[in-house]
Amino acid sequence: DLYRKVFVFRKDPSDAYVVLSARLEQPLQNFTVCLRSYSDLARPHGLFSYATKAQDNDILLFKPKPGEYRFYVGGRFVTFRVPEGRGDWEHVCASWESATGIAEFWFNGKPWPRKGLQRGYTVGTEASIVLGQEQDAFGGGFDVYNSFSGELADVYLWDAGLSPDKMRAAYLSLRLPPAVVAWRSLSYEVKGDVVVKPRLRE
Repeated sequence: DLYRKVFVFRKDPSDAYVVLSARLEQPLQNFTVCLRSYSDLARPHGLFSYATKAQDNDILLFKPKPGEYRFYVGGRFVTFRVPEGRGDWEHVCASWESATGIAEFWFNGKPWPRKGLQRGYTVGTEASIVLGQEQDAFGGGFDVYNSFSGELADVYLWDAGLSPDKMRAAYLSLRLPPAVVAWRSLSYEVKGDVVVKPRLRE
């Protein structure tokens, strides 16, 4: 249970990352991924990378620069422009549903205009899930200049789309439905220079 704790990625650039394990019974037709990050990086960096053998960017949350997020599903992406960080925690949730191809993006508890992405696609199950790097191959192929440096917390992955109420609950750190990856019961392995520390501020 990492409640009120964070992963601190200390170096920049870095070869460090955190591997998450998740039990997925079947391919994903819908999903939601949420996380909180705190960083002063201005260069591109990967936050949450879910790779399968067939597709290295099956799910990816990537930040090419301040004020912009890219949300990948099945190797394609849509871009969401957000207010530039004012030296504060940023909470993002991204959800996707195969039937409509609708991609939802929530930033600090507020929904951004929805976009279309990969209608009819299915995300594979045998996944390598990594925080702090972008996988260019299954479980590896990292570019240190796409590495994350800073603090990460409150990482979740659900095999369903979340309702607006639950999206806001994730932002407010309230009670959430059971997840395949849950910060409060995280199965993880640290690779390299990443330290678990208490969160300094809300």
